[in-house]
Amino acid sequence: MLTSTALVLLMTPGLALFYGGQARSKSVLNMMMMVFSTTATVGVLWVIFGYSMSFGDDVGGGLLGNPGQYFMLSSLLSETVQTDGLPDIAFVAFQAMFAILTVGLIAGAAADRMKFNSWMVFSILWATLVYFPVAHWVFDLDAGWIANGIGAVDFAGGTAVHINAGTAALVLCIVLGRRRGWPREAMRPHNLTMVMLGAGLLWFGWFGFNAGSAAVANYSAAYAFLNTVVATCTAICGWLIIEQIRDGKATSLGAASGIVAGLVAITPACAAVTPLGAMAIGFIAGIGCAYAVGLKYKLGFDDSFDVVGVHLVGGLLGTLLIGFFAWDGSPAAAAGVFYGGGFGQLGIQAIAAVAVIAYSGIVTAIIALIIKAVMGLRVEDDSEATGVDEGEHAESGYDFSSLRSGGTFGSSHSTLSAPTQVTATAGKEG
Repeated sequence: MLTSTALVLLMTPGLALFYGGQARSKSVLNMMMMVFSTTATVGVLWVIFGYSMSFGDDVGGGLLGNPGQYFMLSSLLSETVQTDGLPDIAFVAFQAMFAILTVGLIAGAAADRMKFNSWMVFSILWATLVYFPVAHWVFDLDAGWIANGIGAVDFAGGTAVHINAGTAALVLCIVLGRRRGWPREAMRPHNLTMVMLGAGLLWFGWFGFNAGSAAVANYSAAYAFLNTVVATCTAICGWLIIEQIRDGKATSLGAASGIVAGLVAITPACAAVTPLGAMAIGFIAGIGCAYAVGLKYKLGFDDSFDVVGVHLVGGLLGTLLIGFFAWDGSPAAAAGVFYGGGFGQLGIQAIAAVAVIAYSGIVTAIIALIIKAVMGLRVEDDSEATGVDEGEHAESGYDFSSLRSGGTFGSSHSTLSAPTQVTATAGKEG
């Protein structure tokens, strides 16, 4: 469990690299800071009351755990507090990483234009009012209304993590409004090497995310591990095939996005389907998400790094396809349509997905609108134009000072004439 916890923690810097590489060079630090900052805000909240709200004794129809039951975790610190031989604090640490990462996922929809202080407040309120309650619904197997009440299958967080964060990302980017110049201006990723490195770290850490959700090194963990491998492989294939057919070229960004799409889709299903079913889910997700990322241009919402197209759509596909591909011989022991189970499980999966979308969407909108009214969400126009790195953090991701001062790779003789010297906004795309 401690190893799995460390793997899931690695997903947060992996996500920062994945999003940071997709940002423009003038916004890379801000994007990475938005992701990293969730370890500070959500990590603290988790210890104080977050774990209690998620896993405390139910206080209302499977909707919420008792916020004060494990306040500051004081009642869990004894060495004797264990469940099936596992110290409870190991599980506390493991689930903390889920909470941190889920909030960080939302940041990719708000690139280039959100105040950092407003993001910090948003992350605190969203974790408290949205993630902790939904985690209780899905991850508390004894009391949560989705896991225990209706019997939905979600092994590692397709609803609580991906559908939840994807819905919040959609609402937040709509309330924020479009970036200056979008979609007219090209806003290409500034460092695709960084994107691919981030995707690789996410894939590596995801084994802790999925296999670690078994809470013990057993058959279920190995089963989830294998399905996480093969679903991601076929998702890459699906995404690249669509790119080749549609655009004539298979891209590195497409491969990296395909990795994440496959990982997202198999997350709820990794212990419920056969490897063949996992491959089918991954392939469908690769194709579906590759098409879905284009919806923002048709519908007019500026989801900067396709959180909606990958996480919301991928999470929905993975959650709903359980209703078709679930095999009753799997650790989850549920049967879908293709294995003689009828449409009952599909209906249950749909109820869970719709409930999370509705709750997350409504509460996220309220949070975002309140912050917008009280302290504002967007940076000033000048800051957005010159770059939020300098405007919000007084920093730059890349130091071009030697070029501005006339030096070139250590030479005292500049090869740049005055009109072509690199300015503070070097690297600006479009």
